[in-house]
Amino acid sequence: MAKTVKTEKAQKSNKKSLVIVESPAKAKTIKKILGDSFEIKASYGHIRDFPKKVFGHENNFEPAFEVIPDKKKVVDELNSIAKKSDKIYLAPDPDREGEAIAWHISEVLDVPKANICRIEFNEITQNAIREAVKNPRSINMNRVEAQKARQILDRLVGYQISPILWDKLKNYKLSAGRVQSVAVRLICEREAEIEAFTPVEYWRISAELSKLKSSVSFAAELTKEDNKKIEIPDEEKASKIVNTLKKAGVQFKVAKVTEKELKRNPQAPFITSTLQREASNKLGYGVSKTMQIAQKLYEGIEMGTSGHVGLITYMRTDSTRISDEARDSAKEYIVKHYGEKYYPEEPRVFLKKGKNVQDAHEAIRPTYIEKSPESIRQYLTGEQFRIYKLIWDRFVASQMQHAVIKNTSVEIEAENYTFRVGASKVAFDGFLIVYDDREDNEKSSPIPELGQGDVLKLVKLDPTQHFTQPPPRYSEATLVKIMEENGIGRPSTYAPIISKIQQRGYVVKEEKALAPTLLGKVVNEQLVKHFANIVDFAFTATMENSLDDIESDKAEWKSILGDFYEPFVKVVEIAKDKMEDAGIINDQVCSNCGKPMKLRTSRWGTQFLGCTGYPECKTMVSLDKEKQAVPEDRPSDEKCEKCNADMVIKRGPYGDYLSCTNENCKHRKKIIKKTGVNCPEKGCKGELIQRKSRYGKIFYGCSSYPDCKFVLWNEPNGEKCPECNSLLVNKYLKRGNKVACSKKECKFEKPMEEAVND
Repeated sequence: MAKTVKTEKAQKSNKKSLVIVESPAKAKTIKKILGDSFEIKASYGHIRDFPKKVFGHENNFEPAFEVIPDKKKVVDELNSIAKKSDKIYLAPDPDREGEAIAWHISEVLDVPKANICRIEFNEITQNAIREAVKNPRSINMNRVEAQKARQILDRLVGYQISPILWDKLKNYKLSAGRVQSVAVRLICEREAEIEAFTPVEYWRISAELSKLKSSVSFAAELTKEDNKKIEIPDEEKASKIVNTLKKAGVQFKVAKVTEKELKRNPQAPFITSTLQREASNKLGYGVSKTMQIAQKLYEGIEMGTSGHVGLITYMRTDSTRISDEARDSAKEYIVKHYGEKYYPEEPRVFLKKGKNVQDAHEAIRPTYIEKSPESIRQYLTGEQFRIYKLIWDRFVASQMQHAVIKNTSVEIEAENYTFRVGASKVAFDGFLIVYDDREDNEKSSPIPELGQGDVLKLVKLDPTQHFTQPPPRYSEATLVKIMEENGIGRPSTYAPIISKIQQRGYVVKEEKALAPTLLGKVVNEQLVKHFANIVDFAFTATMENSLDDIESDKAEWKSILGDFYEPFVKVVEIAKDKMEDAGIINDQVCSNCGKPMKLRTSRWGTQFLGCTGYPECKTMVSLDKEKQAVPEDRPSDEKCEKCNADMVIKRGPYGDYLSCTNENCKHRKKIIKKTGVNCPEKGCKGELIQRKSRYGKIFYGCSSYPDCKFVLWNEPNGEKCPECNSLLVNKYLKRGNKVACSKKECKFEKPMEEAVND
């Protein structure tokens, strides 16, 4: 008997502790740190979820979670190991979702709760992991309840609104989301601004100048007239100024030289949103791609004999704070590699202020500052290297001495006009030696040494025509920025939201910018009309703050949900009755009967435009990926230049094009829409042709571009103005179509009918 007891004690003492994380990569990195005395296993993400096709929380919002079918084997394996372990450490990511994953795992483990604890770390390093194991804690139920509230809230919105969209828009693939719908609204409203924008003409004049005895020239821009800011609205005024300044005896003289030294401080280390923006601006990476790469750097990269090494801290954060240990390591590295003058007198502390900042984690930084990007490049893919270098450079620079920039501003007078030229040079590079964050427009070309009273030689004057531009479409990065500024979503939700609205077909990416599809516009208009509160920016931000209050134990989660649900149900009932059937009428008309076309969905989920005269008229027009109607092939007068066969007009993802009907030839070419009107610029032999701006706006430019930059924003009709001899253009307006002079100063116009009868 004594021998048996001894064996049992020996067996008990040989039990390993179990650490459960989300991913195999993370498990490898932690295994390297903790060694063979710990068993490390991955849960592969979430273990449980709501039941399919039901709310799962009808009982006073209390959710009834179920093990995800694909995870039943994982649960069995975890239970098998847990029963043989003396202690179980739950180590998912250090955020609400990670806390919820830990709680779900604890609920499915068939072991005493006293054996289960939670550990949390912001970086996968030896110090951080061992410190976490020394200081286990219980699961933070406030975090879990905040995450449950988010899931239930999103489920309430999705499960109540989505069926209405399915019914009214006849599309069973549609979905509405508390945050995704607000993101779509932002994109749609920006598109409406762009479409409503009217360009305004303006001109700039630059003077190419040089010192009297020098062949080196520089450009100065006209900024003032009679010491007041100048505005040049048209070519007439620009020509008048140029003619005045070209007159004999006009002298260009340096009136004022101003020199200033400015301190330029480094920016804070990255948070989630700033990393996403910088990766977009500097590397051209989308939000999801950036986060996927960062996730791998956080969880660990295989580095030869060193094994798996976690290279960055947790990458879902809105805090710019860093640990004292990281700050001390940065100081040591900077002084050693760059010298003492590159370290500031006082350590830099960045505190991001704002009511939406959770400040739960550190900023994104390298875990081992001595592992410079170049020193470990051999272990990284090209994409991993570029993201790691961004993070490493930004962090090191954030702890360095400011740069000193010497700015020189020169004002040059000629008659009653003032030209200005500026230049800057780095007097002390400071943090710029590591991370040059200046935009291109902040870096100027050098200018010669100039002194007050210096007389300059005019080389040439260059008047250029410009037009004001509409606000740009959001990129993924700028959408994250505006969402962050409005308190919409949190660091962990930005990437999933942007991915989802593209997957749903509400938004497409056009030249790296986000544009709403016809479907997106339809859904957004209905949601704004019938669920204005749900897709309201302030409401969404307030709800995010309420979730923060649940986490900080300032609010009770069921109470928050109850306050939301009661008025929401009433709005849902009204929408079921009031929302228009089958969507919004599109601006196209049926080619068969002339009735308006509507957005419809086939039984297979394909979007198309259908005649509102259905079933009497069954005309349908398909839609391509970019939401444009795709008509049947149309005949053309063109012959193929390769085989002389007929060519037809087809519609592709980039617009109409000509395609040869000979199957053995298949020659294609762009359609150039000619106006038959010669370019009016003196000496130009080009013809005005129809073009499209980057924002899709039609204009008419010279075929000799870029040699000739003449442009009209209305269609030229080939006639000349009887008053000033400029080109006449056709204007199609809501208050009536007319023919008008293309010259802004000329007021000549006549009705379109009169133009036809002439």
